Formats: sequence, C-alpha cells, structure tokens
Amino acid sequence: MEKAFKLDFENDKAGSLYVNCCGCSQTESLHSFGPASKPHYLIHYVLSGRGLFRFHDKEYKLEAGYGFLIQPNKLAFYQADERDPWSYLWVGFAGNRAGEYLKAMGLSERHPVFACDRSEELYAIVKDMMEHNTFGIANDLRRNGLMGVFLSVLAENAGVVAGQEEDKGNQYVKKAVSFIQSNYCNPIKVTDVAEFVCINRSYLYTLFQSYLGMSPQQFLTTFRITKARELLNSTDYPIESIALSCGYNDAVVFSKAFHAMKGMSPSQYRRESHKESTKEQLREVERLIAQLLEQNKKGVTGQTDNLTF
Repeated sequence: MEKAFKLDFENDKAGSLYVNCCGCSQTESLHSFGPASKPHYLIHYVLSGRGLFRFHDKEYKLEAGYGFLIQPNKLAFYQADERDPWSYLWVGFAGNRAGEYLKAMGLSERHPVFACDRSEELYAIVKDMMEHNTFGIANDLRRNGLMGVFLSVLAENAGVVAGQEEDKGNQYVKKAVSFIQSNYCNPIKVTDVAEFVCINRSYLYTLFQSYLGMSPQQFLTTFRITKARELLNSTDYPIESIALSCGYNDAVVFSKAFHAMKGMSPSQYRRESHKESTKEQLREVERLIAQLLEQNKKGVTGQTDNLTF
C-alpha cells in the first residue's frame, strides 16, 4: 500500500516536451510496482527512505537523493524497503525531443540511475505542477515549462551512476566544437568555450588533444581562417570587414594569423585566388571551343551547311 497524490494530465500528444502525469508517494513496507510498463518516460526521485529498482536484470538499491528513469514501454520493477520504506516523487513525460534531452544528460537504458542533491527544488517543481492541474492553456504551458525546469535541475546537478568518462569527454568536445562553429564570428576566446561547456581550460585542452589532435586555440583559429578564405574567394569585402566577420577586432592580428596559416597575406591570397579563378575560366572556355570544333568537324563529314561560327 502507499499514500499517493497523483495527477494525470490530458495532452494533445504533440510538442518537444510535455507532462503526462506527476505525483508524490509515501509507501508502506515492501510496497512494489511491476514488472510493468508505461507508455511514456517516467522519472522517480527518492525523497526519503530506501528501496530497490530492477531493470534489464540489474538491481539497484537506492536511498534519498537518488532517482531512476523508466523508458517507454519497457518492463521495470521497484519496491520499497521493508524497514525503511521510501517516499518519492515522480513525473511522467513525453515529446519529440524528450529522448534527446535525456541522452544529453547521460540517462539511458544502460544508465537509468542518477544522484541529485537538490531534493527541495525538485519537490517544489512537482508541487507547482500539481497545484496547476486544471484544464486550460495557461496551466498547460506552466506544467510543460516546469517539466523543462525539472530536467534542467537534473542536468545541472545529476551524476549518472556508472556513467562512462570517455563518453562524457566526447560530449564536451562536441559541445565545444558546436559553440565555436556558432560563435566564431564573435571575439570569443578559449576561456569562453570552456565556461560554456562548464569545464576548466586545462581539461578542455586535454580533451581536444585527445579527440582532435589539436588545441582548442588551434581549432578556433583554423575554423576562423577557413571562413575567412571563403569570404575572400566569394566576396569583395574589405579585409577589415572580413576580419570582423571572423571574430577579429584587429585587422593586423587577423592578417598575422592568416599569414601564419596560409603563408601569405589575405590580400595576396585573394589576388592568387582570383588569378586561379581566371585561369580556370580560360581553361573552361578553351574546353568549350575544343568541344565546338569537334562537333563542327563531325558536321563537315555529314552536313557542311550546318557549320556556324
């Protein structure tokens, strides 16, 4: 038996993230659920007491400060401790980006258990959901917004049990690369990248060397110079404008970085690029003339009246 306060919400089953149900329970000794499944994601978070969670033939003994994820349509079993039965809160949710968010947090079928020390915040969020339980767009938006806040608290604080450091390192690098690709046009520094990823600069350097074989600064400079080359080839922008467009406030600093990487100044690169472009255009014209001459030769043997120049 358990003393539970549970709410189920009607949804249009559309959107990136929405709440299906939520609640709080104070269970009695050995109270259990399952093995059974739910059609949506379900997160339980232990507020007090102890219990066990069984999933895919693995058993996890949990206490206050821990939680677990149940995947949609997957059989799971959980049971309160005999001597110290747990109380917990839960949220059921779905959405076309729910799985993506959970994966980014490190939660999956392989790693369904997490630790989080912000129980008061999580309880307040679920309590707020339950207090706004009536039909209407205002309450729908509030609950679904709170669902995002709930996952945000876990993402900031949760430590996934048995998570792999290598996977986490790869995620840091991907996030850092994505940040650089989106912000190279701004005067960002490596410290800004490290702060965005929430790791120190030294660790970021180690990860980039390990995964990409270069430092974060080398990657940032290479990406900026690559974008600068594209602009030099495709536009007539002044060098100063190209420098600003690629995150350099000082055109001299930009020119030095460009020369160090390409062995020539931006202006010289543009001239050489235009020369090569002109040569290629001439070669294309020559190929076209040769093709026409070949066609006309064939016309001589067949129908000379069709020759036109």
